[in-house]
Amino acid sequence: MANFLKQLIENDNRELRKLEKIADKVLAYEDRMAALTDEDFPLKTEEYKVRYQQGEDLDALLPEAFALVREGAKRVLGLFPYKVQVMGGITLHDGNIAEMKTGEGKTLTATMPVYLNALSGDGVHVVTVNEYLATRDEKEMGELYRFLGLTVGLNLTGKTPEEKRAAYASDITYSTNNELGFDYLRDNMVVYKSQMVQRPLNFAVVDEVDSILVDEARTPLIISGQAEKSTVLYNRADFFVKGLKNEEDYTIDVTSKTISLTDEGITKAEKTFRLPNLYDIDNAALIHHLDQALRANYIMLRDIDYVVDEGKVKIVDGFTGRIMEGRRYSDGLHQAIEAKEEVEVENESKTMATITFQNYFRMYRKLSGMTGTAKTEEEEFREIYNMNVISIPTNRPVIRIDEHDVIYPTLKSKFRAVARDIKARHELGQPILVGTVAVETSELLSNMLKQEGIPHEVLNAKNHFKEAEIIMSAGQKGAVTIATNMAGRGTDIKLGKDVKELGGLCVIGTERHESRRIDNQLRGRSGRQGDPGATQFYLSLEDDLMLRFGGERMQQIWSRLNLDGEDEDYIQSKMLSRQVESSQKRVEGNNYDTRKSVLEYDEVMREQREIIYSQRLQIINEENSLEKVTQGMIRRTIHRMVENHTLGDKKDWNLEAIKDFAASAILHPDEVSIEDFEGKTPLEIEAWLNEKALAIYREKQEQLNGSEQMLEFEKVVILRVVDRKWTDHIDDMDQLRQGVGLRGYAQMNPLTEYQTEGFDRFQAMVAAIDYDVTRILMKSQIRQNLQREQVQGARSVIASGTDRPRVQPQEVPGQALEQEEVLEEATVAPRKELKKGHKTKARFEKGRSSRKK
Repeated sequence: MANFLKQLIENDNRELRKLEKIADKVLAYEDRMAALTDEDFPLKTEEYKVRYQQGEDLDALLPEAFALVREGAKRVLGLFPYKVQVMGGITLHDGNIAEMKTGEGKTLTATMPVYLNALSGDGVHVVTVNEYLATRDEKEMGELYRFLGLTVGLNLTGKTPEEKRAAYASDITYSTNNELGFDYLRDNMVVYKSQMVQRPLNFAVVDEVDSILVDEARTPLIISGQAEKSTVLYNRADFFVKGLKNEEDYTIDVTSKTISLTDEGITKAEKTFRLPNLYDIDNAALIHHLDQALRANYIMLRDIDYVVDEGKVKIVDGFTGRIMEGRRYSDGLHQAIEAKEEVEVENESKTMATITFQNYFRMYRKLSGMTGTAKTEEEEFREIYNMNVISIPTNRPVIRIDEHDVIYPTLKSKFRAVARDIKARHELGQPILVGTVAVETSELLSNMLKQEGIPHEVLNAKNHFKEAEIIMSAGQKGAVTIATNMAGRGTDIKLGKDVKELGGLCVIGTERHESRRIDNQLRGRSGRQGDPGATQFYLSLEDDLMLRFGGERMQQIWSRLNLDGEDEDYIQSKMLSRQVESSQKRVEGNNYDTRKSVLEYDEVMREQREIIYSQRLQIINEENSLEKVTQGMIRRTIHRMVENHTLGDKKDWNLEAIKDFAASAILHPDEVSIEDFEGKTPLEIEAWLNEKALAIYREKQEQLNGSEQMLEFEKVVILRVVDRKWTDHIDDMDQLRQGVGLRGYAQMNPLTEYQTEGFDRFQAMVAAIDYDVTRILMKSQIRQNLQREQVQGARSVIASGTDRPRVQPQEVPGQALEQEEVLEEATVAPRKELKKGHKTKARFEKGRSSRKK
């Protein structure tokens, strides 16, 4: 372990020395750039573009380009990037993650690599976690880019396709991660190339990269439509579980947060629902509803996991404390919570198109990111995204004092101690930021401070609209701010007058989060740019993290110190802090394993999606003829049918089935009989059918009077079939994924089973596409005014990572969709084959290395 740590430190130091050398080259251009006139800046940009087009690579242009941006920032923004910011910019250009402490100027740091990579003309995406930050940064930094001669676009939810297209066509595009993903899905649902808004994904700089690529990694973006399912069973299941008793009728595993019925509970369910056997296969739907009702009532907690606002159940983001507008838990959990809270139970939705952030961002040719806290997830960034985490030194030394954790025996005693600490510091005038992990906790603490007469502001999911205003004033003298899970991300807390003399901002944590990064983000609000500050975490033996992972060990320590558990007893030591951190590492490890497992499953759909999307795009882009494609689909369909019914001895052939197929999919029933196939070999039967099909195809070409009309006719047919089949396939794969875990009980590997069966189902979908296209092409009546149609009922949805929740539908802007045809991405007879039982990790490594190159 010691050797490993030594090597790690040496690697970091080596990387920093390399960055410093390049940064010194940038700084060497300082005087030369200062001599330029304002009019020279766009001319320099044009010069760099020409040099790039003539073969000079971006690495060679970096020193001059970075120096030009520094000087431009000085003139336009009044800000001159420090050397450490230049080092951070180089890290981003290299496709890595720059870990920079709060207040070190990450937004300004990004301007240098963004400008450099925009010179290629292929587009750069700057990704933020919310639209407020995207709008702010586009306005402030856009002024600099325009001064340098580049175009800047802003991509927001409410924009029309035309406005989005213009934003993506700009040299630099600011957007949220959600909107980028949805635009990708929608682009693969269009029926004309002109309707697409995105260009090929080139380079992205992700702000708060840990939030988007780790916290939100499992979050699927979903284009969904309504599924017609009754909501009655949710209410019945809810009524039943509300009458159950803990330990007697159901048990809860605190560590894994799972819940299940006991034998007594099963007996009660069978009696209530009048069933001989609850776990009979016919009762699968009821079991599912009971499981979700149990979770809703006894695992999901109001004002912690969700809030009820204006008659709606709204999810609370466990990492930021914000309400996740529009998001819904999937798989019926959201409906179960609605039944629990006695609000309107909404219909479930059907997935039509979906992609996770993990898979979306790995499609960029080059990906980089910045955050104040990424080192704890370094392994994940390296393994999943092929990005190294580089800790950039601070411009000024950090002088903040981080006290060791204090632990109390009960929640009650802990919060009394927190209130005493706040009161003492407030009387001195020191500003205080209190971090809580739940809405409920913030309101409890707020009531305690009201009793003490301490004025304060509360920032949680219930009043997030005042977020920026509250956070910006949190550093003023005497300010007390309670924030749930640091909801103020993206806004620095600046110290007011005379606050430095009082010790700077004091950050108090009322509980350790299960991720060390969230705690570090809270700490990082204090001590920015060399300011003084202090941080202190208060814990109790009754905290969720302690109960789940550290309870017994902490109780032993408590006993060993001969503490009797009185409310005023507490422990504060370095050893304790290490023990808490150990518990957090276990949780982080569990979460990483889960994300990695999810990604392995997602790889199956990623491969299939890419095949479908690429081939569907080929159909849309085809300008001459689709005859080869459609004839290939017809021949494959005929071959499958003939092969399936001519197996074994000739006496076992089913010529009747071949005749029925020909009559229903190719010819008029009067034009085919069994006699046409008797005495022929399978190859001769195929040849006869292919000849008939080709004759009908030629006849339709003549009817349409020209290749253009025939091409459009074929596109209409193929796109409609592909879109419907792909949508059904997504739903089919989702159901397979939910049930495949049970195969582990049969000593089978669920992942291998999912890969194998997923491959088979994909091949079956391709065969179904071939068959339907064949049948429609051969049997349809030609109409001159036939137009391509886009599927209806599609809504933009964001799911919540852990439970794959889905979002309440919002209409896809600017798109007229049709009922029941949601196409997520469709393809025509994919030519690229998937390998059965493919090995995810091997493909991963190959994909990552090729992207990096």
